[in-house]
Amino acid sequence: MTIDSIGQHRRLGLTDEDVLEMYTCMLRARKADERIYLMQRAGKHAFHISGIGQEVTQVAAAFALRKRHDYFLPYYRDYAFVLSVGMTLKELMLGALLKAEDPGGGGRQMNGHFGGKKHHIVTMSSPVSTQIPHAVGIAMAAQMRGEDRVAFVTFGEGSSNQGDVHEAFNFAGLFRAPVIFMCENNQYAISIPAHKQVAGRIVDRAAGYDFPGIRVDGNDAFEVYRVVKEARERAIHGEGPTLIEAMLYRISPHSTSDDDMLYRTKEEVEFHKQQDGILRFRRYLFDCGLLDEEKDRVIHDTVKGEVNEAAKYAEQAPYPKPEDTLLHVYAERQGG
Repeated sequence: MTIDSIGQHRRLGLTDEDVLEMYTCMLRARKADERIYLMQRAGKHAFHISGIGQEVTQVAAAFALRKRHDYFLPYYRDYAFVLSVGMTLKELMLGALLKAEDPGGGGRQMNGHFGGKKHHIVTMSSPVSTQIPHAVGIAMAAQMRGEDRVAFVTFGEGSSNQGDVHEAFNFAGLFRAPVIFMCENNQYAISIPAHKQVAGRIVDRAAGYDFPGIRVDGNDAFEVYRVVKEARERAIHGEGPTLIEAMLYRISPHSTSDDDMLYRTKEEVEFHKQQDGILRFRRYLFDCGLLDEEKDRVIHDTVKGEVNEAAKYAEQAPYPKPEDTLLHVYAERQGG
C-alpha cells in the first residue's frame, strides 16, 4: 500500500469511526453467514444460500446510501447489505430459521428473502429479477412526489439475462428514474461460469438504455463507495439511473444443495480466498493505524458474542402457527 492510499477514506468523506464500523459490519455478516450454514448442517433449517465473498461490496454500497430514507431491494445473498442498513442479527437469524418473529415474512418465506418496513427493505419474490421492475416503480413514485430518495436494487449476473431486467432498464432510462442497479457479478450462476451465460459485458448494457454503466472491483470498498455515492447524487438531481457491475467471486458453493467441486477446482477457490476483500480492508486499517491485533481481537470477540446471542434467541423463538398462514394476505372488510 502506498503512502498516497493511506487516508483514502477521509478523502471520500468517511470518518475513522465509519471505516471501523464498515469493517465490523463485514465481519458481522461473515460470521452470521457461517453460523447459519452450521445450523443448516445441524438440521435446524433446510436450506442456506451464502454471501461469503460479497460482503465488501455490500457494506460499501450501504454506507453510500441513506438508511431509513432510500429504498432497498436486495437479493438473497445480501446479508452484509441488510445488516448495514439496519437489520439486526436477531432479525436475520429469525428469518433464516423461518420463525414467526421474522420481520420479512413471519416465517412464511424461504430464508434470504430479507424484508423490514422500518428499514425500507423490500422483500423479494422467489423468481429471480422480479425485484428490479419493482425498484423502478418505487423510484418513480419518489420522483413524482419530489422526494430526494433513490431505490437501490441488487441482482446476480445470471439473473441479469431475465426479461424483467431489460424492461426495467428501458423504463428507468426513458423516465430518468432515480434508481441504482447493482449487479453483483460473482462469476457463477449456480454451476454455469459467466463466460457461458453472458454475451458481452453486463455493464455495457446501460448504454443501450441511455444511462451510465460503471464496472468496479467489488473487493475495493472505497471504489464501490465512491461510485454508489456518485450514482446517488446523480439520481436525486434528476440525472436518472446508473448500472454498477461489481466484479466479485462467490467463495462458497451456490447453496447447501450444491457440490461446487463438480464445476470448479479447489485451486480456483483457494486463489480467490486470498483476494478476499475483507482481508484487504483489514490491511488498510492496519496501515492507517486504526487497527492493531488487540483491537482486531476485541472486534472479533464482540461480533462472535453478538452472533451467538442472536442465534440462541432465534433457535428458541416459536414457529408460525398454522392459522397464521393467511395473515396479511387479504385486506379486512371495512364497514358493514
